Amino acid sequence: MTSERPSGHSPLVIQAAIGARALSAHGHDDFNQGQISCRRPGSTRFMIKGALVGFDEATPSRFVEADIAPGADVDAQAPPELPLHQSIYAARPEIGGIVHSHAPAGLAFGALDAEVESLSHEGALLAGAVRRFRDTSNTVLTRETGDAIARCLSDGIAVFLVNHGSVVVGRSVRHAVVFALMLERACRLQLDVLATGRDYAVSTAVDVAAKRDYIFADLSVRSYWEHTRRRVRRSHPDIESWVRHA
Repeated sequence: MTSERPSGHSPLVIQAAIGARALSAHGHDDFNQGQISCRRPGSTRFMIKGALVGFDEATPSRFVEADIAPGADVDAQAPPELPLHQSIYAARPEIGGIVHSHAPAGLAFGALDAEVESLSHEGALLAGAVRRFRDTSNTVLTRETGDAIARCLSDGIAVFLVNHGSVVVGRSVRHAVVFALMLERACRLQLDVLATGRDYAVSTAVDVAAKRDYIFADLSVRSYWEHTRRRVRRSHPDIESWVRHA
């Protein structure tokens, strides 16, 4: 593995590497597939996890730089699904982080004819904010497909790529990671409830609004990120050489 030089990595890329390890810990691994990317909102340049690196082994030095311009040079280590990230960043200037993974609960739920509901705190955040893209389940290799996914996502938090995986966005890489973890949990909980075949309760519109204002306020999301970061540090002692700079 490439040796780390903490002073040479930006805090943003360090956060993305921590986020990748967190995604792995919560079941988002699929060999070296899936990506996490980050940028300063509004920038045309972004950093993305390299193609040959899994979430579980990501380090800051294994991220590569890319540009949203369709004809921009592409790093040899950039993942094949780079167009997906280019298109979403181009369409959503406020977005600072993107997670694309093949997490099992999200993939299974995405294939159902059902919407995410507010039966959990996570569901309260995501209800009405998750789209479905059905045009293709293939790897996103072209800008045309990436643009179509960005249009489907619109102003949402996430989009299921039906029979493929999911894409989650946030105004920071911390938000994107936290929301990706929440989407997987929301899908798992709803799948468990649906499997009972029994009627179930969901939060009222009043409670959903209150949860979004309190549980998902910026300060709350930051606290979830800090917990996530601490957990990654406990589970992955090899990252101590760079995580303290995040």
